[in-house]
Amino acid sequence: MSLDRNEKAAVVADVSTQVARSQTLALAEYRGLTVESLNKLRVEARARGVYLHVVKNTLARRAVAGTPFEAASGAMVGPLIYGFSEDAVAAAKVIADFAKGNDKLVIKGGVYAGKALDVDGVKALASIPSREVLIAQVAGLLKSPIQRLAGVLAALAEKKGAGATPADVPAA
Repeated sequence: MSLDRNEKAAVVADVSTQVARSQTLALAEYRGLTVESLNKLRVEARARGVYLHVVKNTLARRAVAGTPFEAASGAMVGPLIYGFSEDAVAAAKVIADFAKGNDKLVIKGGVYAGKALDVDGVKALASIPSREVLIAQVAGLLKSPIQRLAGVLAALAEKKGAGATPADVPAA
């Protein structure tokens, strides 16, 4: 089923809106995937805030023209599913995680910070922890010295308390 001119313009406008909000683009070939598998992928993507759609390559090229994602135009060949995300790693992570369990989904490339990524680049981007995990790790690093100091002070207080005689302890 082909789209008329107005429908094509609407698709380009929709993808352009997502492009303007996104930091990352991940491309994957979905040839051979069942509808059930694609639906699972879409549900996972939606849960992680990833805009994931099958778009005609010519329309996708028009939508990314003049943006940092134009670097992926060369990889826009064949039946592709496009994943855009505001989070720097979410789109790559969704597609890479799904590709691990399903050999029919083949990662083709992507774009991050205006630079085209190959398959290994997308996988490397997907291996970076999410923003929330990184924040938790930094908070843990900041909390660690304070916890150690509190432990030392507690040990000193316990040592001083253990050396005291019953006569030294005030009555309550």
